[in-house]
Amino acid sequence: MSSQSPLHKAGRAAAAGVKLAQSTGGNLALASGVTIAMLFGMVLALSLAAIFIMGSADPIGGLAIAVPITLVFNIAAFFLSPYLMDLTQNWLYNTRWVSLEEIQSQSPETARVIERVCQHKKLTQPRLGIIDDENPTAFTYGSFPNSARLVVSQGLFTYLDDDEIATVYAHELGHIVHWDFAVMTLASTLVQITYLIYTTARSLSRRGGEKAKDAAGSVAAIAYLFYIAGTYLLLYLSRTREYFADRFAAETTGNPNALSRALVKIAYGILEEGQRATEPSRLLEGTRALGIYDAKAATSTGTAYRIASEPEKIGRVFLWDMFNPWGWWMELNSTHPLTGKRVRALSTYAEQLGLDTEFDMGKIVGEGRNLSKRKLYGNFLLDLLLYTAEFLGLLVGFIAGVFLPVSNPMILIACPLIGLGAGILLKALVMFPNYQQAENLDVLTLMSDPYASPLRGKPAKLEGELIGRGDAGYAFGSDLKLQDNTGMLYLRYASRFGPIGNFLFGMKRVRSLIGMDVNALGWFRRGVAPWMDLIQVQSDSGTTVNSYHRFWSFVMGIGAIAIGIASLFVSFAA
Repeated sequence: MSSQSPLHKAGRAAAAGVKLAQSTGGNLALASGVTIAMLFGMVLALSLAAIFIMGSADPIGGLAIAVPITLVFNIAAFFLSPYLMDLTQNWLYNTRWVSLEEIQSQSPETARVIERVCQHKKLTQPRLGIIDDENPTAFTYGSFPNSARLVVSQGLFTYLDDDEIATVYAHELGHIVHWDFAVMTLASTLVQITYLIYTTARSLSRRGGEKAKDAAGSVAAIAYLFYIAGTYLLLYLSRTREYFADRFAAETTGNPNALSRALVKIAYGILEEGQRATEPSRLLEGTRALGIYDAKAATSTGTAYRIASEPEKIGRVFLWDMFNPWGWWMELNSTHPLTGKRVRALSTYAEQLGLDTEFDMGKIVGEGRNLSKRKLYGNFLLDLLLYTAEFLGLLVGFIAGVFLPVSNPMILIACPLIGLGAGILLKALVMFPNYQQAENLDVLTLMSDPYASPLRGKPAKLEGELIGRGDAGYAFGSDLKLQDNTGMLYLRYASRFGPIGNFLFGMKRVRSLIGMDVNALGWFRRGVAPWMDLIQVQSDSGTTVNSYHRFWSFVMGIGAIAIGIASLFVSFAA
């Protein structure tokens, strides 16, 4: 039923149902209440601003109609969404609705967990579904706990053991017990209303008297800031609810170690299926926000599990999740916490239960605390600025154009172009350092680097086999997947002829490269998913492919500066 695990199972509590102190995520009711109260406050403040500050009847009337429509639509969607989702699931994934007995035949402990939770929480048994897809995942949806659906893929039973499957089901039952779908629907509605107020105020800022236009513009700016803040609050609430569903699973099963294993093995299963697939999984793409695991984060954890004979090797991959500031920054845009943080929380629950931990996270945390703070944080704020250097250069150039004591209006075009070009060049110098001394490394070593960055590329050489397109499913995709004896990594290609060259390369050459043993040279980067920007791929048979990431950065940077300077000369000459 399960792939053979290289991990020794650390054990479980003698009894389930023990209350555990939440180690991460704070208080669920408080987090939900504060988030929704803040969103309500934003909506109220913006509504009052729109009604009392702006004096044009038509847009306000439109807002008065749009807000109730939004509320009615979301209320209707709340009640109808389970049925619409049922239809969608049947159409896209051919979901089979099954009895508890069929679940029991594949995972006896899961059936016992479902029965126990439903009895203890006085819940109607969720409608149980299985999707015939080998990518392991699980998700829940519905309007009310007593009408919820709990759906898993067949891959969950393929890659996980009985006790691990049970913890995944318990996690999803936690979402049902906590009314997560209801809370997230309410929060999403409030965020949508802030956006409605923003569009209304923006419309008002284009008409009427100067005073009304200025007031409307101010409200539009505030509304947009509230919309952005609301979006991030929504993501924060989603991550918090994942932590609490993990704790519910640990309490319900008395087996936090099994959920730690399950998360790692789900990543492994997603990686394995991705290596065999010619197209991306519609299931993982379509249920990314709903699923128990963010498929985009599977590469590093799945790679570590694939070859690691010792939990410490897997644990080292989690160092980046827990200690690299880029991990924190990128998690802000995610519905799920980073895997390392979830495993660390689950290890804390295991310690509360007096159990050995699946992964010695204490040792990993100790190693993390000994990392160089200067290397982790010394350039982080500067790197954040460099990450948006193009935009900042454009902005600085525009400001310079406004304040320069030059009456020529062309300055407002030339200065932003020069600033844009300077930003592109500066970023390129940091992103693409000298690669002449690139080391021969393997995929796991690169992924275990706690200092890796999405900005500062690490020059590296890899040996392995090209096993497919990086963007599987796109027939003319130009990116590649490289497999070595430690894992898999995406290789990003850039033609010297730009997007047209990428298209032609994907159409004409990629197919012939798949299956070749190659040496790859490039800049390794780490985000939620790791990748390498290619410099060159060379096969054992002598085939060579060159990639031009740095070339295009310099072309665009120098080009923008040249156009800006040329426009100034032409303007002054005229």
